[in-house]
Amino acid sequence: MTETATPAFKTAEARCVRLNAKANDAAAIAPAIERLPLARRAETDVLIELRAAAVNPSDVKAATGLMPYAVFPRTPGRDYAGVVIDGPTDWIGRDVFGSSGDLGIRRDGTHATHLVVEAAALVEKPASVTWEEAAGIGVPFVTAAEGLRRAALASGETLVIMGINGKVGQAAAQIATWRGARVIGVVRKAEPYAGHASAPVEMIDSSSVDVAARIRDLTAGKGADVVFNTVGDPYFAAANAALGLRGRQILIAAVKRIVEFDILAFYRAQHTYVGIDTLGFSSIATGEVLRALGPGFASGALQPFPIVASAVYALDQAQLAYRAVADSSRDRVILRPE
Repeated sequence: MTETATPAFKTAEARCVRLNAKANDAAAIAPAIERLPLARRAETDVLIELRAAAVNPSDVKAATGLMPYAVFPRTPGRDYAGVVIDGPTDWIGRDVFGSSGDLGIRRDGTHATHLVVEAAALVEKPASVTWEEAAGIGVPFVTAAEGLRRAALASGETLVIMGINGKVGQAAAQIATWRGARVIGVVRKAEPYAGHASAPVEMIDSSSVDVAARIRDLTAGKGADVVFNTVGDPYFAAANAALGLRGRQILIAAVKRIVEFDILAFYRAQHTYVGIDTLGFSSIATGEVLRALGPGFASGALQPFPIVASAVYALDQAQLAYRAVADSSRDRVILRPE
């Protein structure tokens, strides 16, 4: 009987950002740069030569121990874009991008020159999108898309986005207007909407008006069908007051964990709360979400975030990149492997 030969997997010496121990705070994050051999673990995996990777707030939080399931040592990073250099034949040489809830948290991630991930997680990069732009799509768009899916936002409904000028808020506005919803944005000071949209976005300055009352004025007394609360408890009460009958509030963040909750008003108005945590998503599940957004990016209805040169860092500058994110940079912060 003839034995089947084990397939030979290409090995790459990857330069990786390494977090060897939990930092006490964001200012104390001191990543090392190490070289590690990297190869596919299975025939269904791919080896990617990375061109860009984003730095997300979750990367910084995990480095400081705020996610108890984060392992050390590890290479951080959830979002990526690059070229497949080994794997199933139909993927080799293709430009791809993706994201994950477990990459960079529970296993080695994307802040490196190379990455191993399941082929089923890959999304083909549109030719019109740069490497840095593709790397910046992941977490914000996946969070926004999953929130709107779980809240069942429909064409013609009114979506209010609390904290609309954050990256998740902008992604939610893009997806919602693409799908025919009306969008009202809430911000902490007088400023225009900063992102792309397929329809006009009405803005409310929460420092100068009663947010819930203004939303009811704008909706002829009905209230919002869905509120996407990207901030959490600071807007929790206003979001509840702004919701119409059978309204849904999406929650993805918190400053303080405990809030006052009017149970009577909640059930009489038949409200629903939707909690979203994309850290629970596998790479494959995340890829499915991104592929569903593909027609929007292909048509131009969805657009990646602009990447400014000052927010792009080399791997050796990872500490500066993490600090920029910790300091609440409004730019999409990108690492570019050299």
